[in-house]
Amino acid sequence: MNISLAWLNNYIQSTLDVQEVSEILTSIGLEVGGVEEHESVRGGLKGLVVGKVLTCIDHPNSDHLHITTVDLGDGVPTQIVCGAPNIAAGQTVVVATLGTTLYSGEDSFTIKKSKIRGEESFGMICSAKEIQVGQDSDGIMVLADDVKAGTPAAELFDLKSDYIIEVDITPNRVDATSHYGVARELHAYLKTHAPEKIVSFTPPMKSVELLHEKQSMKNPVTVTIDKESAVVRYSGIVIDNLKVAESPEWLRKALEAIGQKPINNVVDVTNYVLHSIGQPLHAFDLDKLSQHTISVRSAKAGEKLLLLSGAEHELVPQDVVIADAERPLCLGGVMGGEDSGVSESTTRIFLESANFNPTCVRKTARRYALNTDSSFRFERGLDPEATLPALVMAAELLKEIAGGEIASPLTDYYPEKKEPYRVDFSLQKLTSTAGYEIPEATVRTVLKYLDINIAKESNGIWALDVPRYRVDVTREIDVIEEVMRIFGYNNIPMSYTLKASLNHVTETDKSVEAQRIIAEMLTGAGFAEILNNSLTSSKFFLDHSLVGEDEIVTLVNPLSSDLNVMRPSMVKGGLEVIDFNSKRKSGPLSLYEYGSVYHRIDQQLESPTKGYREDSMLALWISGDKWNDHWATNNDSVSTVFHLKAYVYNIMRRLGIAPYHVRYESKSDSPLFAVCEEIRDVKGELLARWGRLSKAVLSDADIAFPVFYAELYWDKLYKIAHSSGIKMKSISKFPAVRRDFALLIDNGVSLVDIERVAYKAEKKLLKGITLFDVYEDPKHLPPGKKSYAVAFELQDEEKTLSDKAIESAMERIHAALVKELGASLR
Repeated sequence: MNISLAWLNNYIQSTLDVQEVSEILTSIGLEVGGVEEHESVRGGLKGLVVGKVLTCIDHPNSDHLHITTVDLGDGVPTQIVCGAPNIAAGQTVVVATLGTTLYSGEDSFTIKKSKIRGEESFGMICSAKEIQVGQDSDGIMVLADDVKAGTPAAELFDLKSDYIIEVDITPNRVDATSHYGVARELHAYLKTHAPEKIVSFTPPMKSVELLHEKQSMKNPVTVTIDKESAVVRYSGIVIDNLKVAESPEWLRKALEAIGQKPINNVVDVTNYVLHSIGQPLHAFDLDKLSQHTISVRSAKAGEKLLLLSGAEHELVPQDVVIADAERPLCLGGVMGGEDSGVSESTTRIFLESANFNPTCVRKTARRYALNTDSSFRFERGLDPEATLPALVMAAELLKEIAGGEIASPLTDYYPEKKEPYRVDFSLQKLTSTAGYEIPEATVRTVLKYLDINIAKESNGIWALDVPRYRVDVTREIDVIEEVMRIFGYNNIPMSYTLKASLNHVTETDKSVEAQRIIAEMLTGAGFAEILNNSLTSSKFFLDHSLVGEDEIVTLVNPLSSDLNVMRPSMVKGGLEVIDFNSKRKSGPLSLYEYGSVYHRIDQQLESPTKGYREDSMLALWISGDKWNDHWATNNDSVSTVFHLKAYVYNIMRRLGIAPYHVRYESKSDSPLFAVCEEIRDVKGELLARWGRLSKAVLSDADIAFPVFYAELYWDKLYKIAHSSGIKMKSISKFPAVRRDFALLIDNGVSLVDIERVAYKAEKKLLKGITLFDVYEDPKHLPPGKKSYAVAFELQDEEKTLSDKAIESAMERIHAALVKELGASLR
C-alpha cells in the first residue's frame, strides 16, 4: 500500500523526516518496503530559471524565428533563438538552460548548444505545456514583470516533492489500510516515546449531524434490505445538483501520487475518502436506477452483471448484490456495475457507505478472480462505525468541488450495533510474556493512544474496551502484543543468561547440515540462493502438461487465481526471478533454491493429510554467459546444459554418492525440457533430472534466451548419501594410470551407460571416465554404429599399480561392456 507523506501530514505533522517515519513504521509492525520521491512535475523543473528578454529581432534566415538576448540573472546576455509568435523584448519568461531535460509524456530531450538556421542558441524559452505547469502551447509563458531574473522556476511555482512510502500491510491490520490509520499508529508511537516531535494531530472524523439535517425531507430513493444478506450496515444519502467534471489539481495530484488514476470529481472523492480513512464508498447515478429503488439482497441464480472492469459474470446466490427494481447494479463490497456508474451527464447520485460480511466478500472476490481496493479492505473486516463519518467527509468534499447538496434523509440500516471488544488484561501477564517490566505509566499511555479504553480495574485485572476497527485485538495476548510493539521490541533488554536445551543430533539435523554444505559449495561456485512462494498458479503447469489436473494440490479458498495451488514443481518461481532480473540488465544468473513440491496421489481422501505427497527438492537454474566479456574467453563462453550437468555431478560427488549407486538415462519426451537427462537409483526411483527448458515454457515466462534447469529430490539423495557412509581420507600417494578404449557401440548407447557398466565392473580401482572423441561415419562404420574413444583412469590408494592389475581391471571393464552394451574394440 502506498502512503503519501504529504497526505499523511494532513493528519499528523511532526519534525520527523521521511527516513525517520519509515523506521518508526517498520519498528511497530507496518513494514516499509521502500521510499520513493514523487515529483508533481516530472524533473522537478530543474535547470529552468526566470529570464528577462533584453532584445528581440527577426532571424535573417527565417520568416518566423526570432533572435533574442535574455538576462538569466547573471548579468550576461544569453542568445536564444525562439519561434514563439508572442515573443517580445521586455518580457519576463521561463528559460530552459543548457543541460536541462524537458519531458513530454514518456519522451524527453536535453537542451544543448545548437545552431538554428546559422544562428547560435544557448537555451530555450518555454511555454506552459513544455514545462508541465499548464496546457497552453500556443506561445511562450509570459510572467509578471516583478519576478526577478535568475529565480529558479521550482521556487516560482512553489514546487515541492512528495515522498511515497510503500507499506507492506499484514492481513490482520485492516485498521492501517489508510492514511489516517497509519497516522494514528505514528501518533501512538510518538506520544509514547517523543511527544515533543509532534507538531499537530488532526483526526479526519467529523460530526455526523450534517447527515441528519434533511430528516424531514421525503426520500427520493426507496431502499430495501434483505435481512438474510451478508450486510452488517448499509448507509446512504442522495446528493443533488452535482456538476461532474475534472477534479481540482490538489485532488488529482494526491491520487496520482499513490498510483491512482483520476477519473472525475465524484469518483475521485470516493477514492480519496477510501485512502484517507479506509472506508469504501460507491456512487450510483440516481437517474439510472429503475423506479429509484435500491435493493440489497442475495443474487438470484443465473443473474448476470457487467462490471466496471468490462467483464460480465453469472452470479450465484452466495453473492451479495446492490440492485434496482430490475437488475443487479454491483457486487457488494467488490466492484460496481457498468450500467449505474457516474458519467458527465450525472446531476444527482445515491452515495452508498456500507459494511459487508468479510467472509462473503472474500469468497465472492475469489470466485470471480477480482481484487479491488474495496474487497481488499472488506474481506479483512471493517468497522461499521466508520460508514457515517465517511459519508460526511465525502458529502463535504462534493459540496466543495462539485456543488452538490444533501437532498434526502439518511438511510442507515444497522440492526445490531457492534460494541467494543471487551478484553481482560493484567500487567503481570505482560511482564511474564515480555520478560521485562514495562512501566505502568507507559502501558497506560500506549493503551490511551491506541484508543483502548480502561473501563474497569479490579484486583490487578484491567477490563479493556478495544475499538471495533482493531479486529486483530480480541484476546489478552493481542493487547500484550500491542503494548510491546509500541513500546518497542528493541527497547526490551536482552538477558545475559543463556538457557539451552541439549538434544541428540537427529536425522533432520544431519540433513540440514548436508544442505548447508551443498549451499556453501553452490554459493562458492557463483550461485545465488532464492526463496519463492510455495503457492503458485495452476495455469502454467496445466497449459504445458507438466502435471495432470488430478495431481495438483488445489487450495479451497485461494487468495487469487495466481496463488491457487501448491507448487508441483519449483521451475516457475526461478523463471520469474530470471525474467525480473534479466529485464533489469542483471546477469548472467546462476540460482538455487531449497524447498518443497506437492502432489495429490489419491482422489479418495480419508483425512485432510492422506492422499498427498510432499517432496523436499533442490533446484538449480543457470542462464546467460558463463563468464562476463573478457579477453581471456572466447565467444563460446555461454552456459550450456553440460555446465549444469557438471554442477549436478559435483553435488552427487560432494554427497559421497558413488556412480555405481545410481544409473543415468536420457529422456526425449518431457514437456518441460527440450533436452533432458535423469538419474535414478538401482530400483528405478527418480533422483534428479536436468536439461534445457523447452521454448514453450520459456515463452510463457517471457524469456527469450536458453535457461537450464535441474531438480534434485533431496530426501532421496540424502538417504543414499547417508547410507554410503561418507568418510574423510587422504589424497593417494600413488600415481594414477590411464588406459584408452576405442569402442564400437550402438547409436542408442550413451556415455552414461558406459559409466554405469564400467563403475559396476571395477568398483575399487576405477576413479574417472572421460570421453575424448566421437566418430560417426556411415561409410566407414557398420549401420547403426558409432565410435567412442574413452579414457579410463585407474588408481590404487594403497600401492603402485602393477601391469597385471591394470590389465586385469581393463579386462573386467571390457568384458562387462561387451556383455551389457554389445560393445567391441575397434
